[in-house]
Amino acid sequence: MKRLVECVPNFSEGRDTAKIDAIVAAMREVPGVYLLDRESDADHNRSVVTLAGEPEAVAEAALRGVGKAAELIDLTQHTGAHPRMGATDVVPFIPIEGVAIEDCVALAKKVGREIWERFRIPVYFYEAAAQRPDRTNLENIRKGQFEGLRDEVLRNPDRAPDVGEPRLHPTAGATVVGARKFLIAYNINLNTPDLEVAKRIGKNIRFSNGGLRYVKAMGVDLQARHLAQVSINLTDFEQTPIYRVFEMVKREAERYGVSIVGSEIVGLIPKRAIELTTDFYLQLENFSPAQVFENKLEASLGGAALDGPGKLAALAQPFLDAVAAPTAAPGGGSVAALSGALAASLGEMVAGLSRKKKSQAAHVDALSAALAEFTAASRFFAEAIDRDAASFDAVMAAYKLPQDTSELKGTREVEIQKATQGAAQVPLEVARRAAGIFEKLGQLEGISSPSMLSDVRVGRLMSAAAVRGALENVAINLESITDTAFTLPMRSEAQSLAARVAEIPVNAGR
Repeated sequence: MKRLVECVPNFSEGRDTAKIDAIVAAMREVPGVYLLDRESDADHNRSVVTLAGEPEAVAEAALRGVGKAAELIDLTQHTGAHPRMGATDVVPFIPIEGVAIEDCVALAKKVGREIWERFRIPVYFYEAAAQRPDRTNLENIRKGQFEGLRDEVLRNPDRAPDVGEPRLHPTAGATVVGARKFLIAYNINLNTPDLEVAKRIGKNIRFSNGGLRYVKAMGVDLQARHLAQVSINLTDFEQTPIYRVFEMVKREAERYGVSIVGSEIVGLIPKRAIELTTDFYLQLENFSPAQVFENKLEASLGGAALDGPGKLAALAQPFLDAVAAPTAAPGGGSVAALSGALAASLGEMVAGLSRKKKSQAAHVDALSAALAEFTAASRFFAEAIDRDAASFDAVMAAYKLPQDTSELKGTREVEIQKATQGAAQVPLEVARRAAGIFEKLGQLEGISSPSMLSDVRVGRLMSAAAVRGALENVAINLESITDTAFTLPMRSEAQSLAARVAEIPVNAGR
């Protein structure tokens, strides 16, 4: 299976092209790393580079970029509109294919340690890699920026880095490394130079102040253009679509008597985010991603014909063949995850179609929110199909470890227990998410089009099957785990999840 990660290092230099070129060149020297994008902004005085490739190669490229930035960027001479605390300010790793977020966390930890060992630049971990709850959010770590943190870290142990000595590099500062989902960096420009207006809008829309979930925002002064900007990070575009952010900024701007003059994407954006926005603004009826030319071409070149007889069978057959093959994985856990994905996808269909019907106009907001939840769940379950198979492979690999000596036997047993715990956690996560989808589909019955009631109920049956199937995999793995502090809470939660889907009414007709 192909393993791909994305890395989006942010460097505190957006004006000197020669320096940016040198940093990018250092990263491109690593074989197997692909430069997908680079963007620089003089007002922000910041560059964002997007890399992709095999995890180990991307990690090495990021390290070389950090090293070159430390040579070329002096934060004591740096000014810009964007907050920063390091020459390489932030290095996030994002799972793309064949890699889970846990793998990116491990990669971030490894890179963080290497940054300190190679360059003596202290490191903080954030998002999924955070070692403290208060360091999950980047803004908490970066409070005070380079100048403030440089002084405070010397006298406040609470601001000490996660890796390295409690003092910043004299010119390169500190670097924040982490793992996260795909983030959309989105800026909206206003037809006013009044920075206070942009700051107020940013405060009103960001989640930390009661605004939109998965939105971080701040006001930025674009002096060169005589404009104020609302600079936004959208951390989950499926839960909070980009069009919802645009509309809220537009309404907030009108309150202050200003308007939007343009917006921009910094770096790359998933095709799915554009599809969701197109669907919303054009109010397309019965729109499907399969209608996008590139999607259809990619699927066809991959061997899945989307037109003609047997098109649906062609899409499903590769997975069916993989399950039917005389190998232990993919097995029941992956099938349970697929059941959850099918349930969530039915929810997507019903919510998406219902919100376009005049008869359901009173429920548009609730249906849109449900659609976002089902979409995110469908992606989660799809990833869990591979995660479950990978967790089983890890258990098998642990059993194959050598046991020629008592020491090796002890190491082998520790690894078996560790891998088996992982193999129990994945299906429990599937069961937990599927139980939520079961209940969300139940809520959908009262607000969706009555003509699709059977689809909703089939979705509930599939989500219940996902819960029960996943819990079977939890149970069989718990039998091999000796740590009762681990098994007892999981058994208790498993019983609770099973009870949530215990009764499912079946329509037998009239």
